[in-house]
Amino acid sequence: MQENVPLTIGVDHVGLTVKDLALTQKFFCDCLGWRVVGENPSYPAAFVSDGNVIVTLWQVEDPGTCVPFERRHNVGLHHLALKVVDHKALDALHERVAAWPGNKIEFAPERSGKGPKFHFMIREPGGIRIEFACVSPATG
Repeated sequence: MQENVPLTIGVDHVGLTVKDLALTQKFFCDCLGWRVVGENPSYPAAFVSDGNVIVTLWQVEDPGTCVPFERRHNVGLHHLALKVVDHKALDALHERVAAWPGNKIEFAPERSGKGPKFHFMIREPGGIRIEFACVSPATG
């Protein structure tokens, strides 16, 4: 085995615990256009995909006592970042997501640093922080 050669080839799936499985599944499928690729009602869990990545969504046991993630105090996933094809698609997605019930927009599309990347951040109805990003020559 060579040194400094990655032993993995990418992300297979990401598993996320959510406050409201039905609301989060509806957001991914009806708002983002993903599809359900599996379910486990006894867990309860739903597996959704955009055709490139699978996200496993688990229902938290007691939504009333769950604690939202805070990066300064918790170990775990800070946010899920999803790629968008270009700046025009990013703006259209922002408009759609902003109108979706229960979403909280953290910030509108903006340049990320000094490079060609643009992004925006939300919290979807189940509490997961999601970044949408694209690489674009647009000057915004």
